[in-house]
Amino acid sequence: MSVFTPVTAESLSDWLGGYAIGRLVEHQGISAGVQNTNFFVTTTLGRYVLTLFESIPRAELPYYLYLMAHLAHHGLPVPAPVADRNNEYLGTLSDKPAALVARLSGRSVMEPTAQHCAKVGAMLAGLHLAGQSYGRRQENPRGAHWRTRTAARVRPHLDASGRELLDAELAFQAQQRYDALPRGAIHADLFRDNVLWDGDYIGGVIDFYFAGNDALLFDVAVTANDWCTEPDGSFDPDRSQALLAAYHAERPFTRAELDAWQPMLRAAALRFWLSRAEDFHLPKPGEMVLVKNPDEYQDILRLRIAHGCPMPPGS
Repeated sequence: MSVFTPVTAESLSDWLGGYAIGRLVEHQGISAGVQNTNFFVTTTLGRYVLTLFESIPRAELPYYLYLMAHLAHHGLPVPAPVADRNNEYLGTLSDKPAALVARLSGRSVMEPTAQHCAKVGAMLAGLHLAGQSYGRRQENPRGAHWRTRTAARVRPHLDASGRELLDAELAFQAQQRYDALPRGAIHADLFRDNVLWDGDYIGGVIDFYFAGNDALLFDVAVTANDWCTEPDGSFDPDRSQALLAAYHAERPFTRAELDAWQPMLRAAALRFWLSRAEDFHLPKPGEMVLVKNPDEYQDILRLRIAHGCPMPPGS
């Protein structure tokens, strides 16, 4: 959610004239994140988040916006998109596809407890269950094909150890068969900074713009790799067991998912190592750009290869 495209108050005020949400009071760029341009927008009638999509093809954007509307309709704490006066979610601002969503209350918790992880696990299971009735289909934009393409782009920028790790993990993942796993709409980026807490409750789940249809287990692995790790990347057993047990209580893992768990943890770590390496070595120009250190997920991948994360008893 960096700012790649500046937006003036005058142009935003004119654009908001197509909505029934009042007049612009102020807008402020959001520096967190790495893919889209985002602003907090306050009007005389409420608070919103404006997103300008920098690289996602316009034809793919309805999948994300209608998914958020679908999940909000089912009671999930996600930012509902705001329709303009023509009943459209997607518009154009500063020559970029643009959308408004409701701004949710709360703040991120960057040092979660086992209790936080349990609630995230239960919420993620609810998201997956609600997503089963979502009619649109769009494959995970950062799935296996993306990993292969991106690996070729970043490989020349890695040192010998990194290239060796990348080649070995790509070969390992090519041997895995995830096709038989339960599939559906997934968030695919449920990191700690994408969950807002309102006291002890989840007040919001944000940033659905990496969502897509994929193995549900991949979403669990992405979430566990972030929420349940120590600073060195190793798993905290209490947090990991809390997250997995709470998820399993709502949507029980299948036998095939249990068998695929350890390889999937590695696939999830590989995905974020590659995306961060691409952002680091091949950055896009921007006004306010946050680039995360790729070494963190390279280290996590090495740890997942050496040590997995057991499923909770009874799974």
